[in-house]
Amino acid sequence: MGAADNNPRKKGHSSTSKAHISKQPMTWSNWYKHINWLNCTFILFVPIGGCILACWTPLRLYTAIFAVVYYFNAGLGITAGYHRYWAHRCYKATLPLSIYLAAAGVSAGQGSIRWWSKGHRSHHRYTDTDKDPYSVKKGFWYSHIGWMVLHQDHKRIGRADVSDLDEDPVVRWQHKHYIKSAIFMTLIFPTVLCGLGWGDWKGGFIYGGILRVFFIQQATFCVNSLAHFIGEQPFDDRNSPRDHVITALVTLGEGYHNFHHEFPSDYRNAIEWWQYDPTKWMIWLWKQLGLAYDLKQFRANEIEKGRVQQMQKKVDTMRSKIDWGIPLEQLPVIEWDEFVEASKTRALIAIGGVVHDVTAFVKEHPGGKAFIASGIGKDATAMFNGGVYRHSNAAHNLLASMRVGIVRGGCEVEIWKGVGRVEGKTGVETLAAGGQVTRRAPMVKVDEAQP
Repeated sequence: MGAADNNPRKKGHSSTSKAHISKQPMTWSNWYKHINWLNCTFILFVPIGGCILACWTPLRLYTAIFAVVYYFNAGLGITAGYHRYWAHRCYKATLPLSIYLAAAGVSAGQGSIRWWSKGHRSHHRYTDTDKDPYSVKKGFWYSHIGWMVLHQDHKRIGRADVSDLDEDPVVRWQHKHYIKSAIFMTLIFPTVLCGLGWGDWKGGFIYGGILRVFFIQQATFCVNSLAHFIGEQPFDDRNSPRDHVITALVTLGEGYHNFHHEFPSDYRNAIEWWQYDPTKWMIWLWKQLGLAYDLKQFRANEIEKGRVQQMQKKVDTMRSKIDWGIPLEQLPVIEWDEFVEASKTRALIAIGGVVHDVTAFVKEHPGGKAFIASGIGKDATAMFNGGVYRHSNAAHNLLASMRVGIVRGGCEVEIWKGVGRVEGKTGVETLAAGGQVTRRAPMVKVDEAQP
């Protein structure tokens, strides 16, 4: 077989035209090609090794305290630094604070500021779509860790502008020297500190290094997975982000994710004083110390707009499942004489210009059969809305389910007449039962001489 026969271009299966491995189905023969072995090594294999070594390495008190403190600082490097400062520009930081956040972020072992922020900005811009780098639509485990351990087609990921980060000298330096910085901050620094400090070299390497990085990585990944699966959606339910205290506890306050996706440039994730958001508290503290400034907050009025709109959406959804009676615009219009004539064979009453068939309800009327019977064939608006007994909202809703027509002209009676000018407005009708006007809010008469 000649060399020409082995030419892939001649056979029409050039590697350049071959679909990316992520778009090919995983089989027994190619599964290993789907795996990002480099990421797997640092995210899975090294932590597994650390867990095994921990079985023969006692955890000393000072090492445990250091690991917890270092964990919290690394967490702030991600939440306050990578996320709220660089990815979303929620506030501005002085150079000392920027350097601290960049160093703390490196110690979490989650990539450089530039790489992390670019992916996160794409996530916000293309949430729940194919261009979302860790879309929850591909499943819980994919959004949690699958997107890291499986090869992705980087051409598919949505574009994000990071030109501002390219102008940041701290970001540029960290990105250029990330590998060396990560090895030092994740493993060498905790090992040397615990070793020189109290002679626990091995414990510093395992607990302060490997396992600490593993736990903080999993906590951060929960924002991509758990925060899109459990909790409430008080501001918008068109996309998957949710608010839940459990996620907040795991991620240093990043669990109020529904709020965050609606108001991403707000330096807070939790807006209530009782909600757990230590990242917000630290940013506020840095402001008091002069290390942070220009903290951004969405106006309370705009936040409440979103909350009320979502509440209204839920109410409308519930309302759509309830029978409110035939809509007014679908009711036939009849003349008054037709209404009176039809009332001779059916128990019809007119209230607010709407005809209701109360035939099946006459005997069940709480006020007695005789009382409701007295309104048959008449305009009973005043009787229904006035007198000793003013009907409840439930009565208005029940009445709406009995409507069968509309009287031409409305036939409004004395109760609606003689009402003077209302201060500031002409009066507001109370809409009940799907738009039917069966009562109106009390209107206060004012002196006609009053301007």
